Amino acid sequence: MPGDVIKLPEPRLKGDMSLEETISKRRSIRSFSSKAMSLDQLSQLLWAAQGITDKQHGFRSAPSAGATYPMELYVFVKNVKGIPAGLYRYVVEKHALQEVEKGDFSGVLSECALGQYSVKSAAINFLISAVFERTTQRYGKRGIMYVHMEAGHIAQNLHLQAVALGLGSVPVGAFHPDKVEEEFDITGEPLYIIPVGYPK
Repeated sequence: MPGDVIKLPEPRLKGDMSLEETISKRRSIRSFSSKAMSLDQLSQLLWAAQGITDKQHGFRSAPSAGATYPMELYVFVKNVKGIPAGLYRYVVEKHALQEVEKGDFSGVLSECALGQYSVKSAAINFLISAVFERTTQRYGKRGIMYVHMEAGHIAQNLHLQAVALGLGSVPVGAFHPDKVEEEFDITGEPLYIIPVGYPK
């Protein structure tokens, strides 16, 4: 049974840092402090990744081939003010989080990612998973490539938004997708893990 739905604060459309500065400052950060993130920061990151930017047509912040939107976005919360630790699914249409399971799963997720400490120590971990059929049913085998491209679009948005919020992030590809699927109740094939938090 799905758990609680948490409505997120509205995202800001103007920040304190220019796009050029975020690109210049983006680095892969693997060491995180124990400082808690805010709900506003989490909301902003989710919006940057997959938020709706055109309510009339439902277009999102990251481009998608034919607007097929094959991605599911999950966040493993460890240390965010106002949100219990747990696994959540981003509900794009409502800009909200749907609780999947309560608990701090940073250790389990780290084990799935070859024991990487960045995954264990981050305040949150994003998991991007793909339902390939949403895209391949329209584009055939080419759709597989389009899905992978879209994962990159989403990830870059996340990394740059993290910089703008004074946070660090790192792209993680070294993990076992099958173990993630065994451990957690998620939809789609896991493609990408992105730890985020305050740099140490």
